Amino acid sequence: MLALPRNVWLLTLVLSLAMSAGAMMVMVGGLIGAQMAPSPKLSTLPVALMIVGTAIGVVPVTRAMGKYGRKPIFVGVAMLACLSSLLGAMSVVIEQFELFLFASFVLGIAISGFQQIRFAAMESVDLERAPKAASTVMLGGLVAAVLGPELVTQGNNLLETQFAGSFVLMAILCLGCVGLFAIMTETHIRNDKVSHHKADIADVLVKPTFIIAVSASVVGYALMSFIMTATPVHMHMHMHMHMHVTEQHSLEHAKWVIQSHILAMYLPSLVSGWLIAKLGVNKVIAGGLLIYLITIAVASSGNHLANYWVALILLGIGWNFLFLGGTVLLPQTHNTAQKFRVQSINEFAVFSAQGMAALGAGALLFALGWQGLMVTSFIIICSHILLLAWQAYRVRLASQIAVEVGGEK
Repeated sequence: MLALPRNVWLLTLVLSLAMSAGAMMVMVGGLIGAQMAPSPKLSTLPVALMIVGTAIGVVPVTRAMGKYGRKPIFVGVAMLACLSSLLGAMSVVIEQFELFLFASFVLGIAISGFQQIRFAAMESVDLERAPKAASTVMLGGLVAAVLGPELVTQGNNLLETQFAGSFVLMAILCLGCVGLFAIMTETHIRNDKVSHHKADIADVLVKPTFIIAVSASVVGYALMSFIMTATPVHMHMHMHMHMHVTEQHSLEHAKWVIQSHILAMYLPSLVSGWLIAKLGVNKVIAGGLLIYLITIAVASSGNHLANYWVALILLGIGWNFLFLGGTVLLPQTHNTAQKFRVQSINEFAVFSAQGMAALGAGALLFALGWQGLMVTSFIIICSHILLLAWQAYRVRLASQIAVEVGGEK
């Protein structure tokens, strides 16, 4: 890892600060939503709109990077994140739920730019070191795992209004990101020969490797968002509504579970790049799905703090294997001219699914309960396993046909 260039380490540092904003919103968004929303079913709407903002922002942000370069757009989205933080502080002070929703949405647009950091890291090295660069920069999430939720508790009573200080601290961090992005080295990915031919892109979209790459990231992110968004609400708010539940969990418990989860999302990056090189990306993706199944089993087995803690740790590890696997596999599906079109399609699919999952999490939690949420997750995982099996069969079949045709010649 030490052989990686300065740019990768700088991007790792800036990701650790930038993604703290998202980690903080995941922690506090549902709690503020439960306090300010007109209906408890809308409690996860702020987090959902943050993710919707990411999905909507990813296409224009990615195209802008293709035209102007990554560096100026990175600086711009960091400034946007700073603005959204200040809007978030203002909204909780004046108790304006609609303004808080808008601030969450704007933060999501900024995060769509932050999500491109992993691609910038891979572009800073040769193709052989790309998995190592991607896994290294994702280690910045370890800092975000601690820093994001910590902003909630440290800023909770910093100002007179609860949580307003947390958003002020977040604005300061985002301002630091502006400075760090300003001194990064441009990755020279501007490409005036971007392919806009629909047939070229259509060929990519039907490739089994593309379907495997995108679906791994989509399911990885969607299920992670689905369960993670609902967990602090269920622990801190929803359980209090059920008199038969004897164990209730505090804000500190919820913070600890979310911090552990986000640590588990990024800590495997120490070895996941090596695992991909050793076992192959498809086996790592399959391992992520297996871990997700174990997550459902643990989360369904009880309402004790240990159940939530272990389940959310497993959820983070499974996400890492699926998302990093999909990220590493994606560049193998397109050429240079198709890069930004394919990346924008992938990112839009991933964050649209994540947004729908977060949006549905609150409503399903109150409608079906925690067990209903787990059953829904189980069905999604099993469906994805069948899809991957079918695409793997297509790959083997294509290889056999190629061998037979080559033999006839």
